[in-house]
Amino acid sequence: MARSKQAPSRKRSVLLFIRDLLIIFVVALLISFLIKTFLIRSFYIPSGSMENTLQINDRIIVNQLEPELIPITRGDVIVFKDPGGWLLPQAEIVQNPIVAGADWLLSVVGLSAPDSNDHLIKRVIGLPGDHVVCCNALGQMSVNDIPLDESAYVLLPAGETKVSKDDFDVTIPADSLWMMGDNRYNSKDSRYNGETAGKGYVPVENVVGRALVVSWPLARWAWLDDYPDVFREVEQAETGTE
Repeated sequence: MARSKQAPSRKRSVLLFIRDLLIIFVVALLISFLIKTFLIRSFYIPSGSMENTLQINDRIIVNQLEPELIPITRGDVIVFKDPGGWLLPQAEIVQNPIVAGADWLLSVVGLSAPDSNDHLIKRVIGLPGDHVVCCNALGQMSVNDIPLDESAYVLLPAGETKVSKDDFDVTIPADSLWMMGDNRYNSKDSRYNGETAGKGYVPVENVVGRALVVSWPLARWAWLDDYPDVFREVEQAETGTE
């Protein structure tokens, strides 16, 4: 009698254990989905336009609270949706069902980014209303007539001092941004999208969020700096402080 009672009891314990595991999995999946949807998500870097700050195939964590709750500032490294015409059409990636399913599941929780090729990542140089000009006699770019020392993050070819191969003079429209890659001679950014519908300006509404950290590979783990000192004089002139 005792043995016959133990068998159903063990079976019930196993079923309860499986049920609890499923509940934990579903709750974890839901929490991860909510975090990915509203707080942070992962992207990988498909090109060298942000070298040496970001390398090809780096993975980054993006804070999606910016710009909804946290204002965008000059120097931020921003992920944004293509305003139209910046990216060439991408061939559809063919995956077997198992890999595709795993990739979808990881994308739900923010650990995979199958849509990285549909987004761009650049550094914010100009905010709405800013007057951005390049280059002065020293090869520097200026924002609102204040020259910038961008040596901390800009990558230039050997022997080159101009921070942009081509000169430009623009005033940023309302609700738009002027975006440039750190690898200045190898970045198809705002300078080279003037023939698109948006004239090279990125609507603030296209911003997905600010890149916070390089999360992979582990050897390159690092917080991403927005270099406030580079733009400090611009902000001081804006607020009338010293």
